[in-house]
Amino acid sequence: MDRTTRPLVIVAAFGTSLVLGLLLMLWALGGVRGVTAPAAIGGPFQLTDQAGQSVTEKTLQGRPTLVFFGFTHCPDVCPTSLFEISEVLRAMGTDADRVNAYFISVDPERDSTAAMKDYLSSFDPHLKGLTGAPDAVAKVTTEYRVYAKKVPLKDGDYTMDHTALVYLMDRDGKFVAPFNLKRTPEEAAADLKRYL
Repeated sequence: MDRTTRPLVIVAAFGTSLVLGLLLMLWALGGVRGVTAPAAIGGPFQLTDQAGQSVTEKTLQGRPTLVFFGFTHCPDVCPTSLFEISEVLRAMGTDADRVNAYFISVDPERDSTAAMKDYLSSFDPHLKGLTGAPDAVAKVTTEYRVYAKKVPLKDGDYTMDHTALVYLMDRDGKFVAPFNLKRTPEEAAADLKRYL
């Protein structure tokens, strides 16, 4: 992808996410007649957490779950979002034990379980990092309709362009809505507690 098309792809991905988010919000609030249910988000997957334990879609059931896709070499969006999720979990107090929070890698080439464990040591201990073989990661990104693309850099390294939504899943593992982190941690925690 050259320098002239990359901004267009980013704008298109942002625009698509914005439209999807707006339609989901309007549908959830019942404000648009004739809008059908949103496309299913989520589904079967099998990944490994930073402790080497297998995690599947069934692991999400029984608790509300926050899911964020990113990668450990992410320069700004991922650490910022994970810090904000950590602040929400902290604001929940002991109720944080009743919530799942997952950071799923879109970069399995570099994000081993050891790399995920090291990276997440800077955030709330309730946050679990998930990774796996490239085909397993591709499956979960497809299930969650996540855009993720490897972008080569001049020095031979690469970065990842990816969807930066926080997904809120209910106690049955069903998608509720994008979870809004752009409010105080206390407000976000109070919202999340409604799904306990």
